[in-house]
Amino acid sequence: MQPAVAPAEKSNDIAMSVVTTMRQMGVMGLPRNYEIFYEALTGSNHELTLEVVSLSHRPSQEELDRIGRKFFAQNHEHSIVETARETLAKELEDVARLLRSERSHIEKYGEVLTETSEGLTSRHTMSRELLQRIVGVMSVATTSTIDHGRQVASTLSEKSAELETVKSALEKYKILADTDPLTHIWNRRAFDRRIAEVYNDRRGVMFGALVLADIDRFKEINDRFGHPVGDKIIQLVAEILRGNLHIDMFVARTGGEEFALILEGAGEQATFDLADGLRTLVEQTLFSSPTGINYGPVTISMGICMASEADGPDDLYSKADRALYRSKITGRNRVTKFSTVQDRPLKSWLLYKKD
Repeated sequence: MQPAVAPAEKSNDIAMSVVTTMRQMGVMGLPRNYEIFYEALTGSNHELTLEVVSLSHRPSQEELDRIGRKFFAQNHEHSIVETARETLAKELEDVARLLRSERSHIEKYGEVLTETSEGLTSRHTMSRELLQRIVGVMSVATTSTIDHGRQVASTLSEKSAELETVKSALEKYKILADTDPLTHIWNRRAFDRRIAEVYNDRRGVMFGALVLADIDRFKEINDRFGHPVGDKIIQLVAEILRGNLHIDMFVARTGGEEFALILEGAGEQATFDLADGLRTLVEQTLFSSPTGINYGPVTISMGICMASEADGPDDLYSKADRALYRSKITGRNRVTKFSTVQDRPLKSWLLYKKD
């Protein structure tokens, strides 16, 4: 974030540039296309930017999807889902075919039993030879039906195992779709869903908090050392955040160098102390290359807003972002509570009631 530009203005400028560029290039307004051009125009991924620049004047969707699959695999999950859907359809049809076959065998076996029963009751006497033939026919029919049933049961067991494989693939897709590919923590998609859940009940509102974090002077780091180093620093900061939180605390990468933490069950001061502890850990970490090049100092700025101070998820994010902006313009490498921002509106959540 640049301190000279308000966060909302910066976001609007980027969004307008993305829309304008996509229109000029005739690119369809698909979510996965927006993400490609957003990352390219913000310059947060140098390799991706180069690939977008190398596109033809009117790139095909196939060309864009190739880039998308390379850099944002989680947003191209439709191919995983389509493959799973086709596999499921095939497996279910195979199962239905097996069941139809089994029903046919049972029906034929029933016909043999009926005809034999009728034949036996219609005859008062029959020779020993005829009885032996009837027993032979019944034996063969019974054995055939039993063998076929065993075969169907075995095949159904195999199909069940194959369906479990499909289920496992879909479970992996769920994780992939919500994971940031660079840092392997939650992504913006997972964050949007999680922040909405804060307002699902009174306890979430009264005891929830949002912490936004932003790496200071990140553009200078990229310009000085290159984007691969920038990506490595993002990964290291993500590791510090994730590695020093309780396992049930939520941390996501929500933008290029931006992170978000959603905390529950802590008051404002406890939330501040935790955030400031993370800030200190980042400040004290040595960011260097294997050859000894020092990339530091690397610091982060943070903004806090308690859920009880906001009207909903969007308002909570906006107010935490304002607190983060205050940290930026007052010197960076610090944590600011929204409750200390002078222009904040007064609000009481004592009468909060779920709609």
